[in-house]
Amino acid sequence: MTDLTGKPTTTDSGAPVESDEHSLTVGAGGPVLLQDSYLIEQMAQFNRERIPERQPHAKGSGAFGHFEVTADVSAYTKAALFQPGTRTELVTRFSTVAGERGSPDTWRDPRGFAVKFYTTEGNYDMVGNNTPVFFVKDPMKFQHFIRSQKRRADNNLRDHDMQWDFWTLSPESAHQVTWLMGDRGIPRTWRHMNGYTSHTYMWINAQGERFWVKYHFKTDQGIEFFTQHEADQMAAADTDYHTRDLFEHIRDGEFPSWTLYVQVMPYDEAATYRFNPFDLTKVWPHGDYPLIEVGRMTLDRNPTDNHAQIEQAAFQPNNFVPGIGPSPDRMLLGRLFSYADAHRYRIGSNYQQLPVNAPKSEVHTYTKDGAMAYRYTTDPVYAPNSKGGPAADSERHAPPSWTADGEITRAAYVSHPEDDDWGQPGTMVREVLDDAARDRLVDNVVGHLLNGVSEPVLQRAFEYWSNIDKSIGERIKEGVRAKADEKDPKAAEQGNPARSSMQDKA
Repeated sequence: MTDLTGKPTTTDSGAPVESDEHSLTVGAGGPVLLQDSYLIEQMAQFNRERIPERQPHAKGSGAFGHFEVTADVSAYTKAALFQPGTRTELVTRFSTVAGERGSPDTWRDPRGFAVKFYTTEGNYDMVGNNTPVFFVKDPMKFQHFIRSQKRRADNNLRDHDMQWDFWTLSPESAHQVTWLMGDRGIPRTWRHMNGYTSHTYMWINAQGERFWVKYHFKTDQGIEFFTQHEADQMAAADTDYHTRDLFEHIRDGEFPSWTLYVQVMPYDEAATYRFNPFDLTKVWPHGDYPLIEVGRMTLDRNPTDNHAQIEQAAFQPNNFVPGIGPSPDRMLLGRLFSYADAHRYRIGSNYQQLPVNAPKSEVHTYTKDGAMAYRYTTDPVYAPNSKGGPAADSERHAPPSWTADGEITRAAYVSHPEDDDWGQPGTMVREVLDDAARDRLVDNVVGHLLNGVSEPVLQRAFEYWSNIDKSIGERIKEGVRAKADEKDPKAAEQGNPARSSMQDKA
C-alpha cells in the first residue's frame, strides 16, 4: 500500500499522479495506452535529460562558498568585489581536461579551476587550471591540442603517440608538459592544489591607471599529490575520488579555503619586459613581481542538484566587471568568444537565466526570446530608443584598452629577449624540483613514453626533453631504452594462469 504521509507525486505540470508503478493498460494483461500522459512524460523526459558534455573539462564537480577581501588592493583596481572588507558569494567547479564525464578523477591531467563571483556589479568569472601556464599560446592551436589528448578516430582509444606527436611538434608546450609530468600532474585532492587563471588581465583603479595582473589561488590545506602508482590504484578503487573527497569534507564541516594573491606589473613595463608578459606558456618570476595578498575563498556549501547547479554552471572569461579587463594574451582573447559560444550550444541561448548563472545584481538588457527564456521582457526591445529603455554609459564605463598597431598578419608575438620555449621549464627542472621530484618526473615520462609511442615520435621526445635539460633528457632516453622490451608487469599480475590452463585443456 502506498505511503500517503509524504508529498504526493505530481506530473511536471503539478497534477497528482495515480501510480508510480503501473502504466495505464486495457485490463491487467492488455496493451499500454498512448493516453497515459504521465508514462509518456516520464519516458520523453528521460530521453532528454542529458545535455552535451563539455568538450574539455567534461569530468568535474564543485561547490558554493564566498570570497572575503583581507587586504587593500584598491590602489590597483576599482572592482567592487576586491575592495577592503567586501564579501562576495561564489560557485566553483574543479575538473580534469581530457577525460570524458565517466573518466577517473586521478588520471594524469591538468585540473580545471573555475570561479564565478556573484558581485554587486554583475558576474565576474575566472577560468583557469592548477598550473600557472598552458600548452599553447595561440587559439589557432587550441582545438588541435585538445583533439590530440582525446580519442583516435579509428579505434576510439586515447593514444600517447598522438599526444607526444603534438607536444614535440609544439615546443611552446614544454613548460606545461614539465608541470604535467611532475608531481602536480596528479593532485591528491582538489583541496590540495593551487589554482591559477594563468592568463594576464588588466586592472584599472579609480583614477583610471592601468596595471597587468596574474591571479594565484594558494591552497590553505597545503600541496599534496599522488604518485603514478597511487593514482593508478585509486582509479581502480574509486573512480570519483576527488568528487567524493570535496563533497564529504564540506558535508562534514571541514571547509577548504584558498588565499588569493596577485602579481601586479605596471602598465608601461610590459613593452620592455625581458619576455612577453602575455605569453600563456610563461610565468612571471616572483622576484620581479612578488605576490600581493587579496583575500580568501572558502567553500562551505555543497550542491543539492549537481546537474542544475554544477553541470549547468557556465564559466566564461568574458564576464568582466568595471575595473577588470582583458590583455593582449591571444589565448584569452580567443576564449572570450569560445566559452560563451560553447555554453549556447551545450545549454541553450538563455543559459545565463539559469539560477546558477544568473547575476545577483539587476539585469537591464535588450536580449529577448529564444528557447527557455523566462526573464520577462518589457518594451522597448531595441536601442537607441526614446521610450525610457536602459542606456549604455560610455563615460563611466570606458572599455579597457591598450595600444596596438601594425599590418594585419599571421605571425608570432613580437619578440622579447627571453622568449624561448625551453628556458623556464629548464629552470623549473634544475632549480625548483629537488632530486626526488626529478626522479619521479623521469619515471613518469618514461612510463608515458613506453605506452605506444612510435619510434619517430620517441626520437623527437628525447630531443624535446634534452632541450629542456640535457641530463633529464639522457635519463629519459636511457630509461625508455632499458625498459622497451619489458612486459607490462601490471598486465602480467592481472593474468589468470589457472584460467588459461583450463582453457587450453578445453
